[in-house]
Amino acid sequence: MKDKSSPALEQEFEHEPVPLSHRHSTRSVSAVWFGFPMILTNALFGGIITWHLGFWPAIIAILLGNLVLFAYVGALSWFAGNTGMNFALQAKRTFGTKGYILVSGFLSTVVIGWYAFQTGLTGTVINQTFGWNSLAVTALAMVLYTGVTFLGVRALSILGMIAAPLFVVLGLVALWLIGQDHDFSTITQFHGSATAVGAMSMGTAVTMVVAGFADSGTMTADFTRWSKDGKSAVIAAFSAFPMANVISYLFGVVIVAVGAAVDPGNNGGNFLPMLMGHGMLLSVIAFLFVFINLGSVCTHCLYNGAVGFSHLFSSKMRLWTVILGVIGGALALAGVWSYFLEWLSLLGIVVPPFGAVMIVDLIFMAKISEQRKTRRLRGSAFAAWAIGSLCAVIAHIEFPQFGEAVIGLVTAAVSYTLIVKFKRESTANLMEQNNA
Repeated sequence: MKDKSSPALEQEFEHEPVPLSHRHSTRSVSAVWFGFPMILTNALFGGIITWHLGFWPAIIAILLGNLVLFAYVGALSWFAGNTGMNFALQAKRTFGTKGYILVSGFLSTVVIGWYAFQTGLTGTVINQTFGWNSLAVTALAMVLYTGVTFLGVRALSILGMIAAPLFVVLGLVALWLIGQDHDFSTITQFHGSATAVGAMSMGTAVTMVVAGFADSGTMTADFTRWSKDGKSAVIAAFSAFPMANVISYLFGVVIVAVGAAVDPGNNGGNFLPMLMGHGMLLSVIAFLFVFINLGSVCTHCLYNGAVGFSHLFSSKMRLWTVILGVIGGALALAGVWSYFLEWLSLLGIVVPPFGAVMIVDLIFMAKISEQRKTRRLRGSAFAAWAIGSLCAVIAHIEFPQFGEAVIGLVTAAVSYTLIVKFKRESTANLMEQNNA
């Protein structure tokens, strides 16, 4: 079955579950996911965490954050693989046929914010590293990223197969170059910068890891619905969290711990500067690497947004790829992207409670949700999300050292469980009274 808008392109199933006849191999779906977190941004974050906490605490924070991500994304992926449903279809069951519009619309907008941020970052990185005009590079990046996304999920899989190995190879080259002047045997002795120790808690570091993929992680079904079954979908999620995500963070950890980072407080373990000045060939590869690496993030975010908006407007994913690609690109060209980071990070705190409610509703309360009558708006789901988000925001302001992202996840899940249980008991008691 092909997309009518372009006979050569595969149907994307924006409005229905992906049929088993159109599912992809585990390797193909895994390539979509493991290529996503293997990015320079994670090396940067890994280095910043290490700069504040030291080597071993940073390792613990990164592993804890990835365990949370695996449990979270893995659960949502398992349901997607078993049903073939994308995020919008899942949200419609939990939050209602009209209520899902708020959820899907919100998250689809957030990921386009990330698309704009990373597209603008492409221009900035190329400008700072090679001296090219940042606006021209950003415009080129917008066209390239939109074009790849337009081709569909298979193109994302191919990009992941290129992006992930290239990241590892260039990361190892950077470490080899660093090894000429630094002693790697000392990295475990790094206890953090004397000026930064105490400025970041373990909980804050864990939240940084979780929040980095809170948005697309919640929308994982857009990718893992293509898996042949739930088990394959979980394997695909595992390839990203913890595997690819931990590897990308570790490069930043090692670079900062060995003392080779350039401005580690702000640029963390970004290893791109270490590849410069070592011949034309390496510089050209590094140039292409920026586009491929950041393009992996941008295409995934744009795909999430396009699938979400196409379902909201009963339209086609590829049409919305072009629309959102241009809108996000315009924001990047306008320079607005540089103001997104704090806003997007805060939204990353309130997004996971959506997924927590869906996990409880669709998996742990499957018998109830499957038998439930369709409703336009499910107040209990939104109430639990609001409680979880409120707790996360309060924790973010008052005690971030305890990990606000995890607090939001747990409180949303517990709240939904209690609300549903209380409603069922109240309904049962009312029926008994009526029968009496």
